[in-house]
Amino acid sequence: MNLVITIDTEEDDWGSFRPSGQSLTNIERIPHLQEIFDKFNAKPAYLVTYPVATNDKSVSILREISDRGGCEIGTHCHPWNTPPFDSSVKENCERGSMLCNLPEELQYQKIKSLHETIEKNLGVTPVSFRAGRWGYNEKVAAHLLRLNYKVDTSITPFIDWRDNFGLDFSEMSPMAYRFSAGNIFEPSAGGRLLEVPATIGFFQKNFALSNTVLKLLQKKPFGSMHAVGIMSKLKLINLVWLSPEFSDCAQMAGLAARMQKNGHPIVNMFFHSSCLKAGTMPHVRNEDDEKKMLKNITEFLRFARDEGIESIMLRDSVRLL
Repeated sequence: MNLVITIDTEEDDWGSFRPSGQSLTNIERIPHLQEIFDKFNAKPAYLVTYPVATNDKSVSILREISDRGGCEIGTHCHPWNTPPFDSSVKENCERGSMLCNLPEELQYQKIKSLHETIEKNLGVTPVSFRAGRWGYNEKVAAHLLRLNYKVDTSITPFIDWRDNFGLDFSEMSPMAYRFSAGNIFEPSAGGRLLEVPATIGFFQKNFALSNTVLKLLQKKPFGSMHAVGIMSKLKLINLVWLSPEFSDCAQMAGLAARMQKNGHPIVNMFFHSSCLKAGTMPHVRNEDDEKKMLKNITEFLRFARDEGIESIMLRDSVRLL
């Protein structure tokens, strides 16, 4: 099994939909993070937003790592701060912040704008993509093909974003697969795009059964988070995110071990660059939270190395499938 690491490399003001004026101080923490990756020969994919790709200091930090082969640079499109802007479309609201909800041609122009900016300022042609806020659909996939992308990583298995104006991924598996742009949910051996979902799964062997039970527990009016909590404590249903923002090292290691036993060729650890600095995200409030985040990353990378799980760049996962 191989490990990919995908980082939404973005502005500080997480949760804000301002079109400009963002601060980017969290990017200054990336060199220290990269030292940890280098220690374990890990090759992250920094998926960058337009503010990051147009900021001289951020570009200098990321380009140094990229130029020496320490990372991959990919694309992470935040519609609300990626030009062009259409005065008839409201992008700086929750619904408009989902790329999949914008007019089709505007979607394409925004991805193209960010793509060309990364080429110009970072000196690479990105082939890996993640939609901001997971706002992804078939139209977005078609634009990726048009721009010669190879890998998408916009799907969150077992998660339903419809309450946030997004798509329902709750029946999706964390298994990587090739697909055609016309059907982003259906594996296709001859598909020109590869989906590497964010790794979200269960400690239990049968993911599909665990997901069915979890959805029943959550279903109103009989279900409740209390029931879900009880099942989790009893270790009967444990949904885990392979992310240091939401899981500790033991949880991430347990999920990776289960994925390996279930025959998955790739696991995808994912998080935001903004979690590197206190005050930029709700769950990273102080210096202790910062240290905890880095500790979780370091310990998981040590686990992966000791278990023979090799880190590869996201773009290199194409060769595996």
